[in-house]
Amino acid sequence: MTIHWLETVDSTQRYLTDALRTGELAAPVAIVADVQTQGRGSRGNGWTGLEGNLFFSFAVGRDALPSDLKLESSSIYFAFILKTVLAGYGSEVWLKWPNDFYVGGRKIGGTITTLRDDSLVCGIGLNLRIAPEGFGTLDIEISRKELLDAYFERLEKFPPWKQIFRNYAIEFDKSRRFFSHNDSHKIALKNAVLCEDGAIECDGQRMYSLR
Repeated sequence: MTIHWLETVDSTQRYLTDALRTGELAAPVAIVADVQTQGRGSRGNGWTGLEGNLFFSFAVGRDALPSDLKLESSSIYFAFILKTVLAGYGSEVWLKWPNDFYVGGRKIGGTITTLRDDSLVCGIGLNLRIAPEGFGTLDIEISRKELLDAYFERLEKFPPWKQIFRNYAIEFDKSRRFFSHNDSHKIALKNAVLCEDGAIECDGQRMYSLR
């Protein structure tokens, strides 16, 4: 994975998708920014990019992904690998379905994925040191470089979805006291059933992360 470090960018994901479109960059590649001014969150929301936190996007070829991974669940896949890396350093971070990082009851980051031709682009924001009001920060101290090196080393082995899902399913119950969203509808996760492909069944509907 080739990593490009930028001082300031509006959105690492927008920068990367534009560079892929023009042919300036090609997967596998990552963009990391010190400051992100217009970060993209789920459902079109913004993600505040405060200096000292971690903002990065990366692209991998679809043909590199495990064959048992459903693309709609790729946010879970990429996020849970990062969660596993953080846990190895002693963090108690956990992943709320489908793509939000939490420590205790506070959100500290999130993941969003988009398809760009034959590449899958994943953007991740994580509050390492400072957080806006109502959000939390990571519960361990780790440098951005050390974390990214460890993450990409683990990611590039592309463990099968079955292995990731088996571990993710164990902590899914932590999501039950929270809500998710289906389009503009708020969905209680209290009685949701987690399916083996990463979808949930809730109130008679089957839903994927779709982001």
